[in-house]
Amino acid sequence: MDKNDFSGMKVLVMGLGLNGGGMEAARYLSGRGADVTVTDLRDGKILLPSIEKLSSFPIRYVLGRHDMEDFRNADLVVKNPGVRPDSPYLKEARRIETDISLFLAACPARILAVTGSKGKSTSSSALAWVLNESRQAENPAGKAWLGGNIAVSPLGFLDGLKETDDVVLELSSWQLGDLRGHNILKPRAALISSIMRDHLDRYGTMEAYIADKRLIYQNQDEGDATVACDDEWGKSFHKESRGRPLVYSQKALAPGIAGGWITDPAGPGLARLWEINGSREESGSIVEVVPAKPLIPGIHQKQNLLAVALTLLDLGLKPSFISESLGRFPGIEHRLEFFHESNGVRFYNDSAATIPEAAAAAISAFEKAPILVCGGTDKNLDFTPLAGAAEKAKEIILLAGTGSEKLKALLDGAGIKYQGPFDSIDTATRAAMDAAAPGDNVVLSPGCASFGMFLNEFDRGLKWKEAVRKNNGL
Repeated sequence: MDKNDFSGMKVLVMGLGLNGGGMEAARYLSGRGADVTVTDLRDGKILLPSIEKLSSFPIRYVLGRHDMEDFRNADLVVKNPGVRPDSPYLKEARRIETDISLFLAACPARILAVTGSKGKSTSSSALAWVLNESRQAENPAGKAWLGGNIAVSPLGFLDGLKETDDVVLELSSWQLGDLRGHNILKPRAALISSIMRDHLDRYGTMEAYIADKRLIYQNQDEGDATVACDDEWGKSFHKESRGRPLVYSQKALAPGIAGGWITDPAGPGLARLWEINGSREESGSIVEVVPAKPLIPGIHQKQNLLAVALTLLDLGLKPSFISESLGRFPGIEHRLEFFHESNGVRFYNDSAATIPEAAAAAISAFEKAPILVCGGTDKNLDFTPLAGAAEKAKEIILLAGTGSEKLKALLDGAGIKYQGPFDSIDTATRAAMDAAAPGDNVVLSPGCASFGMFLNEFDRGLKWKEAVRKNNGL
């Protein structure tokens, strides 16, 4: 049976969404002969952008509700990652897939997979950036594609893939958890960025959360590489994975440990070459693989680039090219993204910082104390890291939400002043601009989920940029 042929199958896509996953699954399956029904708890008005893109396909929509009969009658249910696996509707499904599992079953190209709590979007984007620059220089026929949790469903580019291409997949814990039991993910390299407390409202414990992360390397062998840091989680990943261990660290690694390090926040990322690529021609030589001053600020971002550099070294790229290319990497939208300057004030969008540790890292990314716009919806997280870093900010501007209420209590206890919480991004933006002076940096780095005031973290970032430009007269 052709794995790309779904002729005559009754398929139910559960969760259309606005970021491509459900939409591309519906397009992919309908275009291959399936009888597709899309169901989503949101109404047609909210989902209109996705529905319009599917207007040429004969798709049935059940919106604003789910009908149990649709799940009983479906040959295949395609699940959105945001749907909890214990949903009573899924208990009626005969077969459950996701856009990622459908893609992996049909993908002819080499897979490079990235996960983590924070830094995975920057890491996956930088990895694709350097691979594409390398291919332009040495192999114009090849291409590196980027998809997954970064809001690009890989089903959207599946038809254009060749065996000689690379696919960089950013995978969330939810997406990885949905692959459990499928045994179809075997990445040539598995890169795991920083692990922090996240999604405990869904998982309950860190161990349950990390159990899904571990699936990224489950099917690797000695021909593959597992890239992780040298903390306790990273050590457990390397101990468990059958892939070659590559370690990134904030201290120099002992000889015999393959990896790299950044010991000085103002310095470059270094690696001991022969221990990574197996060549003894430059025995023991230490090379620069990350520039001292990349375009994206912060030591945590430089650590992400170091992990990327180790992955690229293992794939055979030259250290000098890696460092030069990473020096040109501009960063990505919603991750410490510089997007506007007015009257000497620089504005950044870090809306993807959805946990307190990420917002705390945003404060320390700047040499001069920034004005921080933060807060939003709680995910059952500890806000102590953000409250501890808040004293280093010039000003704290709070957005309304359950997370902000928890943060307020900590700030009050520490005697740290703040403005808000404000119930609109426009009001918060004006407060931040009033507090800013020439030479200041103003950054939206919420440390919270976006639900309530915004559709999602991307909507939050876009509305922040829109509010800044509007209040600057643009």
